[in-house]
Amino acid sequence: MKIAVLGAGAWGTAISINLAQRHAVTLWMRDAGQCAAMRAARINQRYLPGFSLPSSLALETGFANAVAGCELVLAAVTTSGLRQTLQRLREARCGAPVVCLCKGFERERAQLPHQVCAEELGARAVSGVLSGPSFAEEVAGGLPTAVTLASTDPEFTPTAARELHGATLRVYSSDDVVGVEVAGAVKNVIAIAAGVCDGRELGLNARAALITRGLAEITRLGVRLGGRIETFMGLAGAGDLILTCTGDLSRNRRVGLQLGRGVPLAAILAELGHVAEGVYSAREVARLAEKLQIDMPITRAVCRVLDDPAAAGAAVKELLQREPKAEY
Repeated sequence: MKIAVLGAGAWGTAISINLAQRHAVTLWMRDAGQCAAMRAARINQRYLPGFSLPSSLALETGFANAVAGCELVLAAVTTSGLRQTLQRLREARCGAPVVCLCKGFERERAQLPHQVCAEELGARAVSGVLSGPSFAEEVAGGLPTAVTLASTDPEFTPTAARELHGATLRVYSSDDVVGVEVAGAVKNVIAIAAGVCDGRELGLNARAALITRGLAEITRLGVRLGGRIETFMGLAGAGDLILTCTGDLSRNRRVGLQLGRGVPLAAILAELGHVAEGVYSAREVARLAEKLQIDMPITRAVCRVLDDPAAAGAAVKELLQREPKAEY
């Protein structure tokens, strides 16, 4: 299969390395300097150092060239960059199915990736989302990984899942696009909270409780938006949440760790050098929860700490002092 991967960040590069072993893959990036450096060294030194690019992986800065004749598009740009990328795809008259790899809500509009796809490509365009517990470094390194591909197209979903499936990348199929996308977006917010918990050295008991109650928040919002409860118990839900809240490779958790230690957000992001989607999704999730009258206290606490890291102690205290109630 001829696949175009749009976006040469860590995740776009990692999935390209993995898929290039069994498909004709072109990795597109907008930065000509980055492309030249990657062609010369056969490595993405900026976003994924330590992993060689297969000789079969084509690197391209020309958008039309990258998507010409492709049978599948993987949009690995950030959520904030998705709309512009889809507009370019429409202008290039590329009719290939699009699978979004980003995890988050569009800023200001609180739109999920599939909603952005529908607006930019039309409701009839075939689109899907690939999500689950998948650190880029491990996917690039060929370590065992299992993810979920969700689409509402009953013919596309199993076919695409089989094509993306590989020796170390196990791809399950689902038709719950909303559930998979909500889980992928909100788990980043909860991961920031888990990082704050660890940064303040509150202990493993506290982290376990936070992850569990965070999953309850994700589920409440996701079900209200139309997702199915079993999705939140699966790879895209509990699986991705556990990984992102506990793994040292998690950018969102690293943001929370530093916030818990009182470091200003601007300094954290400058040092990180990558996008941590939870930082931008937190406020969108909080606004959406307020609009829908869904109780999401952990999300509210994260927004408070993002605005003022010095408030971390007070935010934790407020969560602990909430009135006791039935778990379900």
